[in-house]
Amino acid sequence: MQKTALVPHARLPRAHHDRHVLTSIVDVFGVAHWLLTGRAPEPGVDVQPFDALVVSVHPDGTVELTELSALRTRWPHLDRLPDGGFVVAASRTRRYEDGDQVQVFDALGRETWTFSVGDAIEHLLVDDTGEIWVGHFDENPLGIRRWSATGQLRWACDHAPSAGWIMDCYALNVSGPVVWACPYTDFPLLEIRPDRPDRPMKVRANTVKGAKAVAVHGGRVAFYGGYGEERDRLAHAELTEASVEPTEVGLLTLPDGTLPGRRRVVGRGSRIYVQAEPFNAWGVFDLGG
Repeated sequence: MQKTALVPHARLPRAHHDRHVLTSIVDVFGVAHWLLTGRAPEPGVDVQPFDALVVSVHPDGTVELTELSALRTRWPHLDRLPDGGFVVAASRTRRYEDGDQVQVFDALGRETWTFSVGDAIEHLLVDDTGEIWVGHFDENPLGIRRWSATGQLRWACDHAPSAGWIMDCYALNVSGPVVWACPYTDFPLLEIRPDRPDRPMKVRANTVKGAKAVAVHGGRVAFYGGYGEERDRLAHAELTEASVEPTEVGLLTLPDGTLPGRRRVVGRGSRIYVQAEPFNAWGVFDLGG
């Protein structure tokens, strides 16, 4: 089976390796961000507000540091807004987080807004206009929704009959005006264009099951991940008007040729970013490159 190696993209500077990585993301502009604390959160202990450091590594290697004050979640999602601020969200809601599940910070790390988007966040990704896309997992099957940075619901997916039940947003790709998703249970490929009121969502039938990330370039698509032995699968396909037609299947590896093990994945346009444990480096596969 053909192997494709990730290309190194960004690395956490060694000076910060002594801190605990709460989470990490690659934003819509290709900048990698790490949310760091002094130590790992203690399971079963109520979270008290704490400060954290965001280390941002730009594609040219420039490093930027931002202190965020009074975070209130143990298991956060993170992304950056185009104005330099950050969004931090709790993946699970608790009573003490009602109304402040999502915290919005300005470029100086000061909290400016809070709101809630619903329990069971699988993905939280900011697009190039500053809109926040949230995909939920099956403990709260809200599907896929788009929010403003001030908590206004902009768009919500309708459960189109041809898409089946959108119960769990397995893969979400957010970059420019088009958002792509591949949800459980039927795993259709959804092409979402919310600014087209006549047809905001196009559904393509798809036989590639269980992918955790998707990349699209022109008429081609790549799916990464799957169930069981297909965990490291990289499946290529072509887009037709109504379906996804598989063409070849291989494996996606780390730059050194090994398989990732535990990892984070992010889909952005033609790119799939992968970060393997200990979560201090990002690699990239570019379908367009």
